[in-house]
Amino acid sequence: MTALIINLPNDRMLTLQERAEELGITPEELVCISVEELLSRPEDDFQHALSYVLRKNAALYKRLD
Repeated sequence: MTALIINLPNDRMLTLQERAEELGITPEELVCISVEELLSRPEDDFQHALSYVLRKNAALYKRLD
């Protein structure tokens, strides 16, 4: 197994800990489950979500450019 280290803002880490606690699992387990869910989704779902986010935020992306 390979380890992955990620940096999260403190507020996001707190939210992750709270959600994990609500589910009765560790934050690490919640992240692993979430990654597994993402990787097992059909590609079409991901592409649809990506297209939606890009369209929705097009004006913001132009301002940042």
